[in-house]
Amino acid sequence: MTAGGRQDKRRAILDGALTEFARDGYSRASVDAIAQGASVSTRTIYNHFRGKAELFETVIRESATRVADAQVAIIERHLDKILDLESDLVVFGRDLASPMTGYRDHFSLVRQVNAELEHIPRPAFDAWQRAGPRRVVASLADHLCRIADQGLLRLDAPEGADSSDGSDQPAEQAATHLMLLVQGAVPFHHGAGTNREAQLDRIVRAGVRVFLHGYHT
Repeated sequence: MTAGGRQDKRRAILDGALTEFARDGYSRASVDAIAQGASVSTRTIYNHFRGKAELFETVIRESATRVADAQVAIIERHLDKILDLESDLVVFGRDLASPMTGYRDHFSLVRQVNAELEHIPRPAFDAWQRAGPRRVVASLADHLCRIADQGLLRLDAPEGADSSDGSDQPAEQAATHLMLLVQGAVPFHHGAGTNREAQLDRIVRAGVRVFLHGYHT
């Protein structure tokens, strides 16, 4: 098999595995089902990966990287240059909290992971966090630091703030708070069209106001 053919097989396996893991979760997805979905043999899968754990780790790392690329682009697009802090944060928050329809399988996979954390191999969990959530938080923290350097934010933890989210640095904690405030309460499964957009706008605006109450200078 040529190098190109081998890469095509690998891509088919990874795409098929993402579909299977997103639908059935790590524990229930089988290598046989993944092979069938990817139109390859199980032997071909084992020629590329040592087993289901390594395949899952590769799938979630690659998928998280693609989503993080898109989210970091949103951060850079809206926060590289600040004209009006509250307005810019609201526009950023709306974009970040809007459904990422091109990554449905990834978010289905994340829901599966959260539902069966005790069964997820630790290396795969760590790979997902490094490639996805931690990278996005780091990028947002960096932008918040730049905004703070302009005298528009203070990034020492607000009085009484809970540091149990695991963030070690004030900027990372602020980034985590902002993301939770603009994303965490958005009910993606409710509403549609204009009503849903209005609901999202209300949630994001409220979240930004709460964030600025704690971090604005």
